[in-house]
Amino acid sequence: MMDVNQAIVKILEDSGRVSHVFGSTGQVNASMLLALRDSSVIRTVVVRNEQAASFMACGYTMFNPENLGVCFATGGPGAFNLFSGMAVAYSDSLPVLAITGYASANVRGKGCLNESSGLSRTPDSHKMFSATTKKSYIIEDASQTCDILEDAINTAFDGRPGPVHVHVPKNITTAPVPNFRPVELKIRSCAPKPAAVREFAARLSTALTGKERILLLVGYGCIRAGAKDALLSLIDTYQIPFVTTMDAKGYLPEDHPLSLGIYGTTGDPGAMEYFDKADLVLAAGNSFAENATLLFKPDLYDEKTLLHINIDPHEINKVYPADLSMIADARLGLEAILHEMDAGLPKAEPVSLAGKKWVDMPNQGAVKKMHPADVARAICAAAPENAIIMGDAGSHMLWLSEYMKLTGNQRYQNPGSFGPMASHTNGCIGVKCANPDKVVISGSGDGCYLMAGFELLTAVQNNIPVVWVIFDNGEFNVIKKFLLNMFQDHAYMSFMNPDYVAYAKSCGAEGFRVEKAEDLEDTIRKAIALNRPVLIDAVIDGDVFANMNKSM
Repeated sequence: MMDVNQAIVKILEDSGRVSHVFGSTGQVNASMLLALRDSSVIRTVVVRNEQAASFMACGYTMFNPENLGVCFATGGPGAFNLFSGMAVAYSDSLPVLAITGYASANVRGKGCLNESSGLSRTPDSHKMFSATTKKSYIIEDASQTCDILEDAINTAFDGRPGPVHVHVPKNITTAPVPNFRPVELKIRSCAPKPAAVREFAARLSTALTGKERILLLVGYGCIRAGAKDALLSLIDTYQIPFVTTMDAKGYLPEDHPLSLGIYGTTGDPGAMEYFDKADLVLAAGNSFAENATLLFKPDLYDEKTLLHINIDPHEINKVYPADLSMIADARLGLEAILHEMDAGLPKAEPVSLAGKKWVDMPNQGAVKKMHPADVARAICAAAPENAIIMGDAGSHMLWLSEYMKLTGNQRYQNPGSFGPMASHTNGCIGVKCANPDKVVISGSGDGCYLMAGFELLTAVQNNIPVVWVIFDNGEFNVIKKFLLNMFQDHAYMSFMNPDYVAYAKSCGAEGFRVEKAEDLEDTIRKAIALNRPVLIDAVIDGDVFANMNKSM
């Protein structure tokens, strides 16, 4: 008979959605490692800090929506280190399962080690996980194991995906499961209502017939829904220009003749210009986040018709009232609209797109060191087709979004609205585990890397070949710009950096330092060819700032 640990591992194996799990251990959950060790299906990656495990679990499902990201930790402080990743998964619609230890029922309230029951002045981890996930569970009896895991995994994927959490009390971990059974996954899709489909199709048909200026705004929800083919079919059939949010950059090829680039705070000039002229905006999978709305500009959609598709009803009318709304998975909604519309309708009016993206324009500002825009260009140029490039939170994220032109199914992702520093510096390890056949490159600020750098040892120990390109300016550049804009002054923005090359080699990785733009692309190519963890210290100028359409 299997115990609870073994049953959990067996359920994860049988789901077909888990090949890697990420976590760390402590007294309360140590026995789980034995069950994981004995798995021939799941590879266990033990991290240096549990926060990194939560970010890796997010990365594991970020570009693979069918995957379930799994992280684990001991009770109390180990569990609490997972909260940042749970918040990322909650904000960014990522199906992640966190499994943590918990105090045995018979000692709760007595002040046992790592207790977080909420009794006798202990923190209440169940309430805290309930506030940062779709649902949190406690297995109080071994016979509940299969029922709870079944509900948890289905909840993670149901509707708008997100994280779930399971507490496993110490005394339960090795208890026999008397009623083990295969769990049944019932992943329900969110299909649109026929009336909404007809309304959308009719309004778009009217706009095409009436020569209205239509703009398709592609949001992050399209990525989670796998809506690429439907988007391109709509774009190509009716010749509709499109922009993406920063969170959806590169999901559609950026060399497409109807691509206007990114819209928002760091948006491309052509995208901003056409948006202002648009009569009708079809927003698919968009939640109108701060960077996509010029800091929630109140009149942004005045004098425009807004058609909004989102899987989450709470996103509809949250920021801007929609003239027509559709609660649906973005792919299913777009496919239904296409089926309803007449392919013989007039095409959208042609639009001039030449030379109106930042990447095609000269760098702004005089520099004494490498220009950050050239680092972004070099990363994109060196990355092969199908490569995945991860930006983290900071000015480097802005440079990457503005100065990479992603083609050949290259993909990019920056942190979403919750946006913790170091999330993608560590998350890229999970991305690589889920995509072993693709090159994974992290574009990380030095501030982000210094928060997360010891996970380089995790990558080395587990032979996970990621290339980290560190934008090294020795400062919190985007916050420096914020202070300068507000006060014409700044404070405490500078910090020391280590010798990254020496650090990389001390961890068993490879390291390079690059100070000239003309050397960077070849260095990145060399790093990729090594097929092992590599740090590249790219020394950049801190006195130039990314283009901003509205000051922060």
